[in-house]
Amino acid sequence: MNFLSKINKDKTPNHVAIIMDGNGRWAQQQGHDRLFGHNFGVESVREVLKAAQEINVKYLTLYAFSTENWNRPKTEVDGLMELLVRTINNEVDELHESDVIISGIGNLDGLPDSCRNELNAAYEKTKNNKGVNLILALNYSARWELTEANRKIAAKVLSGELKLEQITDEIISNELTTKDIPDPELLIRTSGELRISNFLLWQIAYAELYFTDKLWPDFKKEDFYEAILDYQSRERRFGMVSAQIEKNL
Repeated sequence: MNFLSKINKDKTPNHVAIIMDGNGRWAQQQGHDRLFGHNFGVESVREVLKAAQEINVKYLTLYAFSTENWNRPKTEVDGLMELLVRTINNEVDELHESDVIISGIGNLDGLPDSCRNELNAAYEKTKNNKGVNLILALNYSARWELTEANRKIAAKVLSGELKLEQITDEIISNELTTKDIPDPELLIRTSGELRISNFLLWQIAYAELYFTDKLWPDFKKEDFYEAILDYQSRERRFGMVSAQIEKNL
């Protein structure tokens, strides 16, 4: 089915976030180790990025490595870090030519120097581009992010820079690693798991959630378009009722 032809490009989400799950299971189904799946997952990243470009999605955030992922076997973690460095190095020129901006969110200081340096170099090269913002969530945890934000706000209150009654949603949002990024309208999770896994908990307050049984290496352009169509079929009410939404149209 050609889902792309059915998409209303004037109503695509501005920001799509994806929990890329299922690489390890996909590899095991093929009789290989988990890193084999992570390597194949890179192709799905390419496909989804191209799909986002085709329908004018401006921000694409990928949950690439969580703080909890450090608990995985060392061989897998080391392999993931090497894959990250290699992939950014191999892809950055083409991404730059296609006007993509590459950046990262999370506790980036906790990454190995090689990863952090490669990511910083990619950002410096692409930061003035005008196309899709490709945001890699690395060493990311929503609880860590919110804890750090609360610490910064508490320090401002203690120093007298900020009064307690001045704390608002906006103040909190401005202390997050996503402070310059609009909240996602759509969150996609692959692999059939029905959970958020400590990802963008503050930012997805009003996001539409889309779950698919497809494992990440099997998730391609048409699957992304199908998710967008599902999003466009929903009524986003933001606490209102349908009659209010219709009245405001």
